[in-house]
Amino acid sequence: MKEFIKRIPLVGTLSRKLYGKLCRPKKAFPGSGEYWQERYRAGGNSGSGSYNRLAEFKAEIINRFVKENAVQTIIEYGCGDGNQLNLAEYPSYVGFDVSPKAIELCQDLFRHDSTKTFKLVQEYAGERSQLTLSLDVIYHLVEDAVFRAYMHRLFDSAGRFVIIYSSDFDEEPQHHEKRRRFTQWVSSHQPNWQLVQVIPNRFPYSDAHKTDSSHSDFYIYARTVSDNA
Repeated sequence: MKEFIKRIPLVGTLSRKLYGKLCRPKKAFPGSGEYWQERYRAGGNSGSGSYNRLAEFKAEIINRFVKENAVQTIIEYGCGDGNQLNLAEYPSYVGFDVSPKAIELCQDLFRHDSTKTFKLVQEYAGERSQLTLSLDVIYHLVEDAVFRAYMHRLFDSAGRFVIIYSSDFDEEPQHHEKRRRFTQWVSSHQPNWQLVQVIPNRFPYSDAHKTDSSHSDFYIYARTVSDNA
């Protein structure tokens, strides 16, 4: 029957195209690091969460926190393309990312701003700060080992505060995302830190506003044991 259909000119052409689409092997997920490197190399950006009203909401919360707590030094793990950072008011900032292209974009965007430095994650050399940031990153860490290493560095390099902007529920991996109840991990593995505030998203996710709403909320942690960072 398959051979008979192929011999019918129009139907045969359509069937071959459909057969090719259905049977073509699905491209394997390259890993969270490589995914973002490929995305930026191809001209992609940090995603809708770093633009428009979501970016403004995030900047409002973090800028106010930095001022009210007299924070002088900030490290962000996952600085992306720098669009979110355009709205930031930070005294001293170091941004890390896995993507060389993202670092290149940030260095160019802020080339006249001496308060900001950008480095690849593999260039991390023990830098510490009063506040560390993780904004829309945790649920993009699909591999468990990558997630654990990221979380340890996020907390271990912070002297006073950690601010996480992420979803906090478990869900099976979907391509480049894996939702995690990260607060449980922090409770189990970071005993010197306390969750002091949760700020719900002003624009909680809805199907009607997929590009400018989010599953992420703010989770603010404070160190319970003094640190000299």
